[in-house]
Amino acid sequence: MPKTTSPELSTEIGPNWFASVMGTGIIANAAIGLPMFGKYLTGAGLIIWLIASLMLTLMLVIKTIQTVVRPHIIKRQFNDPVMSQFFGAPPMAMLTVAGGAILYGSQVMTNETALSLAWVLWIAGTLLGLITAIVIPYRLFTHHQVREDAAFGGWLMPVVPPMVSAAIGAMLIPHLESIALQQTLLYACYAMFGVSLLSALIIITMIWSRLAHSGTSGGARVPTLWIVLGPLGQSITAAGALGSAALLVVDEPISTAMNTMAILYGVPIWGFAFFWSILASLLTLRALRRKMPFALTWWAFTFPVGTCVTGTTQLALHTGLPAFEWAAVMLFTGLICAWIIAAIGTIKGFKGGHIMKNPTTSAHVVSKKGQL
Repeated sequence: MPKTTSPELSTEIGPNWFASVMGTGIIANAAIGLPMFGKYLTGAGLIIWLIASLMLTLMLVIKTIQTVVRPHIIKRQFNDPVMSQFFGAPPMAMLTVAGGAILYGSQVMTNETALSLAWVLWIAGTLLGLITAIVIPYRLFTHHQVREDAAFGGWLMPVVPPMVSAAIGAMLIPHLESIALQQTLLYACYAMFGVSLLSALIIITMIWSRLAHSGTSGGARVPTLWIVLGPLGQSITAAGALGSAALLVVDEPISTAMNTMAILYGVPIWGFAFFWSILASLLTLRALRRKMPFALTWWAFTFPVGTCVTGTTQLALHTGLPAFEWAAVMLFTGLICAWIIAAIGTIKGFKGGHIMKNPTTSAHVVSKKGQL
């Protein structure tokens, strides 16, 4: 029989904290392109991007110091099958801020500096994201024995970063001088699109199976169901952005086909995202009636919804339909409300100190592979 230990509590900052940077930065990225109202939100978007940039800087510094002073913390987090999933958050936070640097950076620094910042963050976020997308699932497959009902939205966190890289990479394509480099980056982004999409579809299927067979606990894991919207909304965003970029760097008829994919792919996925948001809302309301406690997982209400805003905006641009324009505006309103709720809960958690307490062992671990 495997040896069991009682969870101990340790005051620390885990990789899941970077979800707050993602949730804040996506507001800025979504605001500037918002149909009908985007031109009025540029100033507010700039301030929000600066706040997200400051948050990212502080968390990187704190996490680095914590790793140097208390290296056992990051080792334990990396070995935990639940917490380790959130190592996908830091690269996505970098990529989100990189997108903001492209959109807002020139307002507070030179164009060259803003572009350099975007490239550094995009390259770092992409490399870390690809590593995470490989290493975390590999360790889940080979190192841990998890329960049959362990699948949850957090399993998407390691595999979503390549999709974010694809969406932000599309914005960087026009800034490359060589047409060969532009085309290379375009196809690389489509490849990362595939890595993330197919992995996400597998995991979403497992989450559906877990809900059907085991239901939901009604606890702090329920908000992670909203993470499903992340790869869906981000893939719509990436398909639209890459399609527009293809018109500039790829010859016909491939460029038109890529641009058409933004609609042929985006609209059906948008429909499923809308469908899932209803299910997630019902399950969340059910959990709230059962006194669901606040946890950092509540930030799952922000970034995934934000990707649906940017994805819907892309559909509005490609179809010209007022329905998508108003849908983007309504989703953006929901994003702001979700951010306020998550931010207030986090501030209260800071004051109470409980959100700084992370269990050193996971209830989802049965044993290491080979020790059954």
